[in-house]
Amino acid sequence: EMQLMESGGDLAQPGGSLRLSCAASGFTFNNYAMKWVRQAPGKGLEWVSSIISGGSTHYADSVKDRFTIARDNAKNTLTLQLDSLKIEDTAIYYCAKSMRNDWNTAMDYWGKGTLVTVSS
Repeated sequence: EMQLMESGGDLAQPGGSLRLSCAASGFTFNNYAMKWVRQAPGKGLEWVSSIISGGSTHYADSVKDRFTIARDNAKNTLTLQLDSLKIEDTAIYYCAKSMRNDWNTAMDYWGKGTLVTVSS
């Protein structure tokens, strides 16, 4: 059974940092690009970042130079380092599997999410 389990969400102050993790199981992790997407209160899903199996990364303009995506193919884990947090980063963050090893392809499975709240 395919599973994606996010962790690391918390309350942080503006300018602070958090590290999100995603544990993947039930599929061949290194065959697929992985994504982080988020959903802010009252808004739709927003793509945040993608990483292909070989490690090439892509970011939304809203998080570029503040967030860092990484993966460990040996441990089937995906991470997202969130630095210089802004109030508008408040959202549920989801780890998602892409349909193939392409950063711009659709996602076909995602986890239950982890809540990041940025507030002073």
